[in-house]
Amino acid sequence: MNLDLKKLKLRSVNEKLQSIDRKKNSRKFTISNPEGNHAICAGLTENIDVTIKGHVGYYCAGMNQNANIIVDGNVGTGVAENMMSGKVHVKGNASQSAGATAHGGTLIVDGDTSSRCGISMKGIDIIVKGSVGHMSAFMAQSGNLVVFGDAGEALGDSLYETNIYVKGKVKSLGADCEEKKMDKKHKSKLKELLKKAGSNIKPDQFKRYGSARKLYNFNIDNVSNY
Repeated sequence: MNLDLKKLKLRSVNEKLQSIDRKKNSRKFTISNPEGNHAICAGLTENIDVTIKGHVGYYCAGMNQNANIIVDGNVGTGVAENMMSGKVHVKGNASQSAGATAHGGTLIVDGDTSSRCGISMKGIDIIVKGSVGHMSAFMAQSGNLVVFGDAGEALGDSLYETNIYVKGKVKSLGADCEEKKMDKKHKSKLKELLKKAGSNIKPDQFKRYGSARKLYNFNIDNVSNY
């Protein structure tokens, strides 16, 4: 079913996707002429497939549960923000705070992401085939961030238990983030993530970064890092 945003209001499109009749078989939708609208596909809860043909604005696919959403273009701030489950695949680039606070599901970005990718992520898997901007995975709590390209300044600042895998160069690490050993368990997990993204890159080409765990409890010797 095609939903044309030149003919339909965004509110009516989102309401239709948020209230799918489970007795009907229509589970595949295309949204045409998005023209940078904000909050497209926000709050979806059903297992449906939605393809957005063009660029979108802020908070696309925010709070997603179960839906499989493809954006055939670029996305603005906060794509898949607070996502719980499902999959969001961006064929272009993403602005800042991609996957922010997301608890689950998978976000794949074929291009680059801007600053704070994965900020405060809480279980989501984020796979970026390009590079990420500064302070990505800031205060990230759990989940995985995979970066095929480079990472900007202060990667993983104030990190908790998220695993970060970077193939390219890291400009600098944030407070309490350090390079970790890539053991068999992490190579196996990374292999699964790469498979999700349709990539044949070998896990051995990545470095892993994680929390040094020095900021879990207050220590006067580390006061400058708080």
